[in-house]
Amino acid sequence: MNPTELERILRELQSGDIGVNDVMERLRLLSFEDVGIARIDHHRTLRQGFPEVIWGEHKSCEQLEMIIGRMANGQQNVLATRIDAGKGEVLCASFPAGEYDPVGRTFVLKTQLIKATGRGTVLVICAGTSDLPVAREAATTARLFGNDVEELVDVGVAGIHRILSQSDALGRASVIIVVAGMEGALPSVVGGLVAVPVIAVPTSVGYGAAFGGVAALLGMLNSCASGVTVVNIDNGFGAACAAARINREHCA
Repeated sequence: MNPTELERILRELQSGDIGVNDVMERLRLLSFEDVGIARIDHHRTLRQGFPEVIWGEHKSCEQLEMIIGRMANGQQNVLATRIDAGKGEVLCASFPAGEYDPVGRTFVLKTQLIKATGRGTVLVICAGTSDLPVAREAATTARLFGNDVEELVDVGVAGIHRILSQSDALGRASVIIVVAGMEGALPSVVGGLVAVPVIAVPTSVGYGAAFGGVAALLGMLNSCASGVTVVNIDNGFGAACAAARINREHCA
């Protein structure tokens, strides 16, 4: 259930095209739906502007099929994250209209037209190709949540001229997500070049002393560039949620 769908139902009731019993049936799932293995939050779009998203890594194919099917029946766009190739194959067979991204490990099933409603472009910057799964997760999420998204790949500080050559893309962005592993220096560089919000995402990419992303996380938290915000290790989804909220048109 989303604001557009709710308004349509109320207008149909007002015009007499449907009755009170029809409205009651359609609103029955407005809050949440208990399907035994999950309580699906059909109300989240009305509260937050975005639908509930499925964490797929620790769910079975059967559980995912159940939840995705019920969400799609509720006319919600569905995003499942951390979907491996085996699960992706099963879900594409069960939901032929769905789209699986093996790089970002996301599965998307669209039941509603997605319109870009943000104030501007969300720019997702990826330091290295090894960071791409997290960056792609962020880009897919931001797009599903109604944002124009642009991506820059492999522009890390080991060849700093690569990011410095992208002044046009940096200037077009209203929010920037910077994904980096190793020592996590790229968000500081970007934060020193732009005036818009910068959201840093540390990844678990790096040699032993990177400690699975802890080194990048601490580096980003200690950024000398003012105003850089940091999310958790490998949390491209969380960065995209924050960027989408910042980019909402009514925040202008």
